[in-house]
Amino acid sequence: MCGFVAILAREGQTPDRAALDAAADLLAHRGPDDRSVHAEGPYAVGFRRLSIFDLSNAARQPMASADGRHVLAFNGAIYNWVELRSELSARGHAFVTQGDTEVLLAAWREWGPACLPRLNGMFAFVVWDRVERRLFGARDRFGVKPLFWVHDRAGLRVASEIKALRALDAAGNAHGIDRDTLADFAANDRLDAREETFFTGIRRAPAGSYFIADPTGRLDWHTWWSLDDAVAAREAPADPAEEFAATFEDAVRLRMRGDVRVGVLLSGGLDSTSIVCAMARSRAASGGEVPHAFGFPSPEPDHDESGAIDATVAQTGARLERVRPGAHDLWDALGRHLWHHDEPVYSISSVVSEHLIAAARRADVKVLLNGQGADEVLGGYPMYFSVHWSEQLRRGRFLRTWAEVRAFERAQPGRSGPYARTALRDAVTRTIRALPGIAAMSRRRARAPLPGDWIAADLRVRAEPFRPSGYDTLYCALRGSLERSDLPVYLRQEDRNAMAHGVEARLPFLDHRLVTLAFALGPEWKLASPRGKRLLREAMRGRIPEQVRTQVRKLGFPTPIDAWFRGPLYEPMRDVLASRTVRESGIWNVDQVVAALERHRAGSASYGARLFDVAQTALWLERVVGAPTPRPG
Repeated sequence: MCGFVAILAREGQTPDRAALDAAADLLAHRGPDDRSVHAEGPYAVGFRRLSIFDLSNAARQPMASADGRHVLAFNGAIYNWVELRSELSARGHAFVTQGDTEVLLAAWREWGPACLPRLNGMFAFVVWDRVERRLFGARDRFGVKPLFWVHDRAGLRVASEIKALRALDAAGNAHGIDRDTLADFAANDRLDAREETFFTGIRRAPAGSYFIADPTGRLDWHTWWSLDDAVAAREAPADPAEEFAATFEDAVRLRMRGDVRVGVLLSGGLDSTSIVCAMARSRAASGGEVPHAFGFPSPEPDHDESGAIDATVAQTGARLERVRPGAHDLWDALGRHLWHHDEPVYSISSVVSEHLIAAARRADVKVLLNGQGADEVLGGYPMYFSVHWSEQLRRGRFLRTWAEVRAFERAQPGRSGPYARTALRDAVTRTIRALPGIAAMSRRRARAPLPGDWIAADLRVRAEPFRPSGYDTLYCALRGSLERSDLPVYLRQEDRNAMAHGVEARLPFLDHRLVTLAFALGPEWKLASPRGKRLLREAMRGRIPEQVRTQVRKLGFPTPIDAWFRGPLYEPMRDVLASRTVRESGIWNVDQVVAALERHRAGSASYGARLFDVAQTALWLERVVGAPTPRPG
């Protein structure tokens, strides 16, 4: 887990070494353990290292092959490097380090792009071929590790974070705000996997892709992994739950590899409990120490999961550290948080997550496992029931749907009504929306400025029309969450929050073997009303506390954002709305927002999440857009 920034200049040009050094220094948080640069001819790369495997200088990057032909810069972790090393050794490769970087370089030299499907890991890397004068770059299957790029007449620049690319190009002045992306965020609260970023000219590499570039200006992109193709090639398992359980144990075991301390984030939910219990079993088998867990006890009594956490600690012997940031702690950290993210975040829960990771780093834990990805792969969000019921109704399964709705209602009083109504409405409106002229009418209405809305009219017009997902099946909804609407945002949170403190975040549920297995199974293995994640629940039978395995509620790390904006954050929010940044940004109808804040404080409305978006956008404009290079204190 590291950070890099690379320049491939056009023929006849050479990279600006001073600019590269400055850009690489902006990534110091990603790699606090070492710094180095490789530069020759049209190519230069600056690297910051976070040492996880083989802490010696022999494993430094950029790493050159023994013959000097290939130079690798690699951010991420290859979990199956031990197994790959054995295979490559049998093919004649010699190794001098005890880590994954040298193995990745050898795999590239042995198989070229065909090495990518062999990798079990998270990665973004570039390989410079000094003989062919060609740059190869790749990103992992799900986009766990970031890779941003700019391609213009000056050549190609790639980096682990946006701020490094902005620093390379005229001290950040070359990349202004992308107003269309900003409009979609402000109007629709939309953050997803689009290639466009919040800055013009800076794009994110698609997950599961690779590129080939050279100094002539050539840049070719290719897709090397597809979920649909992987699922089509997957045979149906004889015992899905048992196979999932065995693969999950192996996924956790692989992600515990390293020469540093490994911990876990524990929420009390099904996903993180499954991980910490698997870690405890692996540690018991190897004679290692008990897991060190970090949790956030919710300040809201209705969201208390202490009973589930206590049961997990009792079973595993995990050493639990509870982190309790308050409203002002999170508010004061928001500016720095946004600097690390470069772009707005999805909610204040992202700041909570960073506080947990900071606590882990203070405890000398450099690797953290957590449950990100489980919901999108296994069907963990209640919204999936709506899609599933709609699909069943369209197939005429009325009695089955009604039975599932009733089971949902009994388990979650007061919550089933909206989902049942949504399912019924979707079954009708999906057909209506497909009629000629209806789609165009919907777009026009969505683009029309709404009277009294918070968002400035010009941004409302620029925003993409907001429409429901349009997913007709549970498979499509899960795939959309995995590839587009949910997981990419959460993966950005995991990477930036962890790397802000020099910590590597590892996600067992995104082992590609688990993902393809889950997607190869029908909806009956995802949802069994009133509970989601049936496959995981069956796989964890007898492996985790039963009260966690059978619980219905899903909480995560909830924060009382509505109460905070009525109390401790009311005055700070008033100050934000009175600031010059907000008044001159052209984003908000400020008077409307002020009026909404007062209604919120009075308790006649609840706008906590929207108010947070206004606040973070103002800080983003000040700390990120207005000052891309200096790190805020």
